[in-house]
Amino acid sequence: MAWRMLRRKDVQAGLVNLAFRTDHGGTKHFSRANLGDLTQFVHTSRLQGAANCTIFQHYTIRNFHAGVYMLAWSRKKEDVVGLKAPKKEKRVKREPRTQAPVEAPYVAPKPKITIKSSPDKIVEIFDGMTLHDLSKRSGAAISALQSILADLGERVESEFDTISIDLAELVAMEIGVNIRRMHTGEGVAEPRPAVVTVMGHVDHGKTSLLDSLRQTSVAAKEAGGITQHIGAFVVEMQSGASITFLDTPGHAAFSAMRARGAAVTDIVVLVVAADDGVMPQTLEAISHAKVANVPIVVAINKCDKSGADPERVRIQLGSEGLLLEDMGGDVQVVEISALSKLGLDKLEEALFLQAEMMDLKARTDGPAQAFVVEARVDRGRGPLATAIVKSGTLVSGQYIVVGAEWGRIRSLRDTAGKVTESAKPAMPIEIEGLRGLPMAGDDVVVVDSEERARMLSQGRKKKQEKDRLRKIDEDMTEETEIADETPERVEMPIIVKADVQGSVQAVTDALRSLNSPQVFVNIVHVGVGPVSEHDIDLAQACRAYIVGFNVRNPPSAITQGATQANIKILLHKVIYHLLEEMGRLIVEKAPGTAETQISGEAEVLNIFELKGRSKSKGPDIKIAGCRITDGHFSRSGTMRLLRSGDVVFEGPCASLKREKQDADTLDKGDCGLVIEDCDDFQVGDTIQCLEQVMRKPKFISTQSGAVRIEC
Repeated sequence: MAWRMLRRKDVQAGLVNLAFRTDHGGTKHFSRANLGDLTQFVHTSRLQGAANCTIFQHYTIRNFHAGVYMLAWSRKKEDVVGLKAPKKEKRVKREPRTQAPVEAPYVAPKPKITIKSSPDKIVEIFDGMTLHDLSKRSGAAISALQSILADLGERVESEFDTISIDLAELVAMEIGVNIRRMHTGEGVAEPRPAVVTVMGHVDHGKTSLLDSLRQTSVAAKEAGGITQHIGAFVVEMQSGASITFLDTPGHAAFSAMRARGAAVTDIVVLVVAADDGVMPQTLEAISHAKVANVPIVVAINKCDKSGADPERVRIQLGSEGLLLEDMGGDVQVVEISALSKLGLDKLEEALFLQAEMMDLKARTDGPAQAFVVEARVDRGRGPLATAIVKSGTLVSGQYIVVGAEWGRIRSLRDTAGKVTESAKPAMPIEIEGLRGLPMAGDDVVVVDSEERARMLSQGRKKKQEKDRLRKIDEDMTEETEIADETPERVEMPIIVKADVQGSVQAVTDALRSLNSPQVFVNIVHVGVGPVSEHDIDLAQACRAYIVGFNVRNPPSAITQGATQANIKILLHKVIYHLLEEMGRLIVEKAPGTAETQISGEAEVLNIFELKGRSKSKGPDIKIAGCRITDGHFSRSGTMRLLRSGDVVFEGPCASLKREKQDADTLDKGDCGLVIEDCDDFQVGDTIQCLEQVMRKPKFISTQSGAVRIEC
């Protein structure tokens, strides 16, 4: 209401006179007594008595109710905004340009730095390396590395400034090269327990040996009595010292698990059955140990059985290039019996002697470095990773990056399932708190902050996706070449679910080995855990088989849904049975190759000729009176006429009879046949019946456990 009154012309004029009135100090002001009630200004043409009033409280223009009028008055402007209409400027017409444009020198745009990716190149990085070192090792320009660091929020002025190992990895991943983290060995090195991996052929007694060492029964819990996971645990020996043992599977499908076991171990115990000798997985374990440069201690098991021949085992190992102590080498040999616990004390002495010779020490201070040997998903605890600490101390609460996954350690558990706050070198622990499931074989890297862990994880996932797409392109090229060679190849999509990450990888590799020119095994999805509704939906979309290895039976709702969608779920706990059933399904799905084979053979004994037939019945024909001597003859087959071993004619069968009765198929005996468009028969000729058959591939399983499809 007051503001509307102020907008009236008589009030505005009075306020203007009052606003620009100055006192002896030159200060513009208002007086509350001058203003009084606003209603008295409405009926007066100008403010009265403004000069004779007494000033007892001042309010400057800034403290008045703000408005465009007051702001204009405070600046002593003659034209108050809103009181007078603004003058319109005269529009001047621009004259057309007559001069030629000035030629400015061309400035080229700043070129974008392009880096050639080298996916096969491996660059060793370490903490404290300079940009110059990274540029020299990767082959990228220093300006390109500085640009990448600027994008990451890091500024490095000089090429000799040091960067952390995490930043070096991020830059290397942006360049597109593979890296190998070289950790420093600085710090106080203390003696540590030995990490011993038990390797050997399937059913040679590896788990039974560990069972005797730790006085528990593990082999009885394993499906089929064979180990299908990597077991990591600490065994307290009779002398009081402890040794970390790894038990690896012996089946051919678990080769990657054995390779991981050899990569993290200090000593390999090669278990060979005295009654079986050296087998394929025994040789494979020897090669893994040699590649990893790990010493071997041979344990000849089952020496108490009848038919055991330890000397034959020694000769076989010597012929494979293993220099035993009995033959002047440095490889210790111990004869044991896991069931009767014979020779276990000698094996313990051999292991401690080997560990003492190696002088095993590790850094205990500083951030830890660990190696994942297994990973799984728990319903209540989420992703879990079983790892062995190589150096440093892993502490609960630290931020870690495991492969392409990251997380904050929520808890650490030892092999007995007890929660511990830290883990020392050579100690197997279970890590809880990861955001995703890592791959078995990944390194555990400790980082400073959550931001750095997230950046490393995102960078590794991005690189993995690039590598995956590149591999898909290579596989598609190979499939195109195979498709050009083979006329028909069907696809068999499969979804693999298993209890742990290592088993997923082993089953996937084993199924991919069943690829053949006729059937392409396409692994569309892999995962850890039981079969879920998502798997059913995915299988229904791509018509895939679901393979579950060592997982619990799905709920009845999921089973009914799979039955209604006509989706086959194969659940197995033993790798043998899984591969055998999948092999049968692949053979059934294979289209087969068309082949021509000789189904029967006959000899021409006589020739009959039909003449003088009417035109409606056709021209004269010759009938060969034959005797089928081998196989059978079919009217739908192709007849081949042979004379003295040479092919005279080949064509379809026009008529096949026995005792004046038409027949589709005839076994051994006399018959008469007519070959279409052929009348050149002679007594003594040979006639063969040719049939087209579809030959299916064969599923072959060797004694060592290896499987393949043979076309």
